[in-house]
Amino acid sequence: MFVDRAKITIKSGKGGNGAVTFRREAFVPEGGPDGGDGGNGGNVVFLADENLRTLMDFRYKRKYEAENGQDGMKKKRYGKNGEDLIIKVPVGTMVIDEESGKLMMDMTEHGQSFVAAKGGRGGKGNMKFATPTRQAPNFAEAGGFAKERNIILEMKLIADVGLVGFPNVGKSSLLSMATSARPKIANYHFTTIDPNLGVVQIYDTSFVMADIAGIIEGAHEGAGLGHYFLKHIERTKVLIHVVDVSGCEGRDPKDDFDKINAELSQYSEKLMKKPQIVVANKIDVLGCSADPEDLEICDEYIQFKEYVEAKGYKVFPMSAPGGIGVKEVIEEAYRKLQEVEENFQEEESEYEYFDFEADDYDPDYKKVFGEFDGKAYCIYGKQLEKIFNSTNFNDFGSRRYLFKYIENSGVYEVLKEIGLEDGDTIKLFDMEFEYYEDEYSYYEDEDDLEDYE
Repeated sequence: MFVDRAKITIKSGKGGNGAVTFRREAFVPEGGPDGGDGGNGGNVVFLADENLRTLMDFRYKRKYEAENGQDGMKKKRYGKNGEDLIIKVPVGTMVIDEESGKLMMDMTEHGQSFVAAKGGRGGKGNMKFATPTRQAPNFAEAGGFAKERNIILEMKLIADVGLVGFPNVGKSSLLSMATSARPKIANYHFTTIDPNLGVVQIYDTSFVMADIAGIIEGAHEGAGLGHYFLKHIERTKVLIHVVDVSGCEGRDPKDDFDKINAELSQYSEKLMKKPQIVVANKIDVLGCSADPEDLEICDEYIQFKEYVEAKGYKVFPMSAPGGIGVKEVIEEAYRKLQEVEENFQEEESEYEYFDFEADDYDPDYKKVFGEFDGKAYCIYGKQLEKIFNSTNFNDFGSRRYLFKYIENSGVYEVLKEIGLEDGDTIKLFDMEFEYYEDEYSYYEDEDDLEDYE
């Protein structure tokens, strides 16, 4: 099954916690604190792989997590870094951040990769907090937080030439004659329900051609399989518009031609700017061959040709099953492709690009916030949470570190403005305590505490 859209959740690894250990061995003078740093958490990395053709795997597995960093150890040993998680996607996949709707990366080349979620940094061990006046710190830094985000994967085929037209007009037959692809072919509507790719070998080079499944009237609004088909045309450089010139299904070829172009135009004006080769297929049904003299007396073909050429397009007669006219169509597609590539300019994406620099820098990271929830005064903040997780509540110095940080943040003054008084309950994450001003104030000559980065 061809799957071209998926929604997954990714989560980087949490940083390992720093260790709180002391070296107390016989005959080892001045052992002191020797807790090592925690390892960094693993990143989540997307990698484009040309061997993949669909997003099918993401239908069955929706959550992807990188490895956490290992905690620090005694004797100043650092924890092991978490392994990065590599997620392979087909070439042509757009990786979109669901929350912001911004494009993180358009994976257009084999081997292209990027980090979608960075792992948390490893926490510092207690040896890093030793100072001349604090020689035995009984606390260490907690590991950095993991990043979790919802991702939308949307695949658009990367093909040089795209085949468009109503169902059952012969696109699959042309693809099978021009390439080694073997699409399903039968005489009924929507034989092709998924796009097919094939490689056309011509002269000493090649190009990729895609059979975009049949488009119907109203496709630009989602009728039929609508956008499911049309979006795969966006990356192509040249279009081959296949029309059933015989009208054997009771449709007017000229009307078919106009309707398909109207759908392309209403979906995106950029599609109408692409070079378009018009193919009058099924001339054999009209009793004609590709011989110019024979075609001159074929009224249906002549009428269609004159109508289309008046709109500025060149028409090629073809009977795909017999290989009649296929070579000429492919050679014209190759010529058009060369012209386009000489003047090719990358089109601007309709998506706004994700700002990775802003994502790494959180302006509110060091801020401490306070509010009243109706029962208690709540204090919270991202860096505060990290310090809270690092606190050894059985150690006075570690507790002092935490409450000094809160006091220096100025959050108590904010809470006093909204009614905080001695004896009121303050909620600090999963801990509650009663506030008394004298208890949580410190003398100016106390050691200044280092900020966690």
